[in-house]
Amino acid sequence: MTALPSSAPCARVILLTGPSGSGKSSLAALTGLPVLNLDDFYKEGTDPTLPQLPDGAGADWDSPLSWDADAAVAAIEALCRTTRTAVPLYSIATSARTGESVLDIGRTPLFVAEGIFAADIIDRCRELGVLADALCLRGRPSTTFRRRLARDLREGRKPVLYLLRRGLRLMRDERGIVSRQAALGAFPCGKDTAMGRIAAAAAGRCGTVAATPAPGRTPDRAPARNAGV
Repeated sequence: MTALPSSAPCARVILLTGPSGSGKSSLAALTGLPVLNLDDFYKEGTDPTLPQLPDGAGADWDSPLSWDADAAVAAIEALCRTTRTAVPLYSIATSARTGESVLDIGRTPLFVAEGIFAADIIDRCRELGVLADALCLRGRPSTTFRRRLARDLREGRKPVLYLLRRGLRLMRDERGIVSRQAALGAFPCGKDTAMGRIAAAAAGRCGTVAATPAPGRTPDRAPARNAGV
């Protein structure tokens, strides 16, 4: 692989994470910024390194080990330093890559990379000097469950029984999922706060990426600080 230039990046990334069904894709689209879909970096169903569910019901697609973090980081760095990168096209229904496309962010200084594993690459993006902010969308687990199930059924992502079982498991685990992503450095918040922080980043006023908030502090109300990340 050709080494990318070590000069200052021409763009930076907003990492947008949160539980499956939390509204990441919808919010990313509302920003008007270029969007890199990190779910396209899932491993294929035939990959021998795929983690398995404890009950033997198949691959654990909610484990970060089911995802190619190295390829995702490489794509983000390429976008930040060269404005273009090749991105795989992935079919969740078939657990396979179906092709490839080229994402070109043009002259924009900011773009969004969204996906359920985005928090797992926060430190790596920070070390590369390309991180603008990292956000974790959160909401009511019951609302997330309904939104996720409706989407997955509409798109025919997996068999209905699988989707129901997965959805109930994720609903039970949702608060723990948010806590884990916050511990990795993502700022937990609702849609309005997320849009405010993204607008601040676009205006060059990036807030410090927050870890798990101190007891008694409400993350949604924490102001963005004028400090680079």
